[in-house]
Amino acid sequence: MPMRKITTLYLSALLLSACSMDRLPLVYHMDIQQGNILTQDMVDQLEPGMNRRQVEFLLGSPVLQSAFHPDRWDYVYTLKPNAGDPVRRRLTLHFQGDQLRRIEGNLVPDAGNTHQG
Repeated sequence: MPMRKITTLYLSALLLSACSMDRLPLVYHMDIQQGNILTQDMVDQLEPGMNRRQVEFLLGSPVLQSAFHPDRWDYVYTLKPNAGDPVRRRLTLHFQGDQLRRIEGNLVPDAGNTHQG
């Protein structure tokens, strides 16, 4: 009888620990995208002096617009693929009045950018 209890307890613990796995083998998980899709080509088209409408046409509406910093737009993109490491891209744009003044983040325009509009 005690052996049966030990076996039941062992199997219960094993099954319970299987519930804590975030990735089960052979189970498909969709790629999850959140935020604004940001590509290097899109960011390369940004130029200081562009107005807000031009930036919004190029990148879309910002994900975050702070009430405390109305001249700052934040664009965030995350991708959690089925396999592989997650991708995180962040772009912060600073305006002065209606003009783009500064670009920060892990995606910035290429220094050799020579787009002619």
